[in-house]
Amino acid sequence: MALIMQNLNRIIAVLLVAAALLLGLFAWMLARRPPPARPVAPVAQASFPVVVATRALPAGKPIAVDALRVEKLPINPIGAFNDPALLAGRVPVTDIGAQVPVLDTQLSSGLAERVEPGERAVAVRVDESNAVGNRLRPGNFVDVFFTLKRDGAVGSNAEVERTQARLLLSRVRVIAFGKGDGAPGGGETDAAARTAVLAVPIAEVDSLTLAEGAGRLVLALRNPRDAEVADMAALPASEGVLKTAAKSTARASGSTRAATGISLEELSGDAVARAPVPAAHNSPKTPARVIAGAGTHHDIEVIRGGRAETVAW
Repeated sequence: MALIMQNLNRIIAVLLVAAALLLGLFAWMLARRPPPARPVAPVAQASFPVVVATRALPAGKPIAVDALRVEKLPINPIGAFNDPALLAGRVPVTDIGAQVPVLDTQLSSGLAERVEPGERAVAVRVDESNAVGNRLRPGNFVDVFFTLKRDGAVGSNAEVERTQARLLLSRVRVIAFGKGDGAPGGGETDAAARTAVLAVPIAEVDSLTLAEGAGRLVLALRNPRDAEVADMAALPASEGVLKTAAKSTARASGSTRAATGISLEELSGDAVARAPVPAAHNSPKTPARVIAGAGTHHDIEVIRGGRAETVAW
């Protein structure tokens, strides 16, 4: 009996040692296991209001308000808009697909939007002496004068017979000056500007470019409240370099008048001065009569318009 109890105690001791070893191994494994990750609270995804097209927008046609809507997008593209009113009437330069954000780079530039129908934006060379000391700003109104120097050719071969200076265009709007962006009050302009962009009626672009190429332009700043302009109807109409069919150049549209062109002779006014003048009906001249006089000299009787006089020779 004692032997049995002794063996039983040994078995129990072995089991206890084995259990201790297992518990130690389990504790060691728990110590090496990384701590469980803490649960991360879900972050709300950012969204941005962006104007997108509800239908395809073709290039060259103004955008209608009903073709736009604001959607929440996870990104805010560069040049995107958040107000459809800012895009109403703008003109795309490329086709814009449906459900696509409308970007500023897809639209016509701000400078083009400032050109009214029937006008063209024309850049002219400027410096301090002919641009009011470089004090012009976008939105100003100017009168454009030009000077032409007499041509060195003689007689009918001269395109400019007289040195002259006169008004070319009245109340022309400045839409950009120097490196300015063209927006009135939109920042400082270039202190040493080399160009000014003017909004010119298309029918007058020919005259402006010819006057700049053949002479010198002067931009005279004027008060914006002064609405007085030159009466162009009182001046001789240009016949143009090309002749229009079925109607005169004076009644042609702006683009058609520009297509007919203008010559330097017309611009200088010498074409009008050289127009043929109807011959006057003069009374027939009475031939001079020679009167023999006494002595060594002779007298000639000359009759001018009923008045007679004697000239010795």
